[in-house]
Amino acid sequence: MGPFIRVQSPRFRILPGEADELVNEGMYGKAVAEYLSERLPTRGYQVPYFGCEDWGWWVELAGYPFPFGVCIYANELPSGQLDCYVTDGATAARRWSWRKLQFIDCTAAVLRLHGDLVAIFRDDPDVQILAIDLDAPFVEAPSE
Repeated sequence: MGPFIRVQSPRFRILPGEADELVNEGMYGKAVAEYLSERLPTRGYQVPYFGCEDWGWWVELAGYPFPFGVCIYANELPSGQLDCYVTDGATAARRWSWRKLQFIDCTAAVLRLHGDLVAIFRDDPDVQILAIDLDAPFVEAPSE
């Protein structure tokens, strides 16, 4: 996985009925998954589906020779907004492809997706970007 992007927005809240879809309590983020599934295609991505996982929400990206998508981790703030952490879903820099019988470098896809996610959030005046380079979700950026 590449770096995590931390964002907050009034548009990212727990949706009606979302709690019934959760695998594990408190793993919200459906609003962010819907938001990205609408905006990623404008940047050339194919988004066949999104869904809840045990760790958060997944937005599948099709057209890659390896499993790839967006991981969304979020928790609810006292205001009702979600504190969201978003990253790519690449589990390694290189993945073995049985179809091609070779390793495939995921770096270019990871870097492109990270840049596009940052751009999507920056283009929306309702979204506040708090960090774009965190090593893990739910961790504050180091103080200087």
